[in-house]
Amino acid sequence: MSGGSPEPAGRTLIDWLLAKHPDTPKTRAKQWILAGRVSVAGQIIRKPHQVLADPAESLELLDRRTTSLDCGSGWQIHPRVSLLYLDAALAVVNKGPGLISVPAPNAELSALSILADFLAGRLKAQDRGVAGKSLPPAYRALKLLPVHRLDQYTSGVFCMACNPNAREHLIEQLKAHTMRREYVAFVEGKSTAREGTWRQFLELSDDEMRQRVVSPAQTRAPQSTAQEAVTHFEVIREFRLAGGRGFVTKLRLQLETGRKHQIRIQAAHAGLPLIGDRTYHPGYRPSCALPKPIEFPRQALHAELLTLEYPDQPGRRMSWKAELPKDLRQLEAALQSNRL
Repeated sequence: MSGGSPEPAGRTLIDWLLAKHPDTPKTRAKQWILAGRVSVAGQIIRKPHQVLADPAESLELLDRRTTSLDCGSGWQIHPRVSLLYLDAALAVVNKGPGLISVPAPNAELSALSILADFLAGRLKAQDRGVAGKSLPPAYRALKLLPVHRLDQYTSGVFCMACNPNAREHLIEQLKAHTMRREYVAFVEGKSTAREGTWRQFLELSDDEMRQRVVSPAQTRAPQSTAQEAVTHFEVIREFRLAGGRGFVTKLRLQLETGRKHQIRIQAAHAGLPLIGDRTYHPGYRPSCALPKPIEFPRQALHAELLTLEYPDQPGRRMSWKAELPKDLRQLEAALQSNRL
C-alpha cells in the first residue's frame, strides 16, 4: 500500500489554472478567469472558485483578442447576417429579413447557425477589408446560445450568448425589462396620439402561430394562458398617400415585454396595422380580394437598437444600432416622394 494522501477529487478552477501556469500571480489568474479568457472543454467559465475534476488538457487560456472582436460597422459574414460584436460572453448581429433567428425543426439555416459556421471557420467575411482575416482559434470554443428572437421577416439587431452564465444573465435582464429594445415600423393609418403605451393581454393560438388580444376578464378563466404585453410608441413621421388614399405613419417602438408578435398584434389592435403584415393586416391576407394598400413583401418592422448590461460586469451598459435595410429605405423614399 502506497503512502501519502490521496489526490483530491476536485480543486477550484483558479487552482487548476495556477497549476498549469505556475509563474502567474494569483491576482492575474483571477483576472483572466473573470475576463472570460479561461475555458474548460470548450466552455468559458468565469467563476474562479468553481470546483472541478481534473480538466487535464481541456483547460485552455484563450488569446487576449477573444475578449472583444472589433467589427467596426459590421462584418458581412452572409448576405443576410452582419456581425456587429463578438467576445467570450455574447455575440450581436444584424439579421436581414426572411431569415429565422435560431434553428427550427422545419428550417436548418438561421442567423445562429450562420454565425456558428463562421466561428468554426466554415464561412469567411464577405467584406473586402476583412475577407482575408481569420478568427483566432480560441473563438472556435464558443458555444452560441439563444437569448431572444426576431420574427423571420423582421430585420435588425439581436444578441446571442456565448456561454451559459452569460445567457442566464441576459435572460434575467429580459425578465426584469432592463434590456432596451427599440424598433422602427411603418404602419397604415394615422395615430391619434404622438406618443403613448399599448398595454393588453395576449393569448397564443393552439398552434402558437397567431396572437389575439383578450380582455382582463378572460385572463381569469381557468384555462387562460394570456400574458400581459406592454409597448411604448412614438410617432416619427406621417406620410400622406397619393390620391387621398390615407396615411402611412413611421413609428418608433420600445418593448417593455417581449411576447411573440407583440408589436404586430398591438399595432393592429390600435388600428395601425403594419404595412406588409400577412397575419394581422386584413388587407394583406390571401383571402382579401382588394388591392394591397402598398405592395411590400414583408411586415415593415426593423429592430433598430439594442442596449443591455454586459454580463458579469454590473453597471456597464452597451448599445448597438442597425440602420434600416435597403427595402425599408426604399419604402421610406417612395413615401417621401409621394410615389405611393
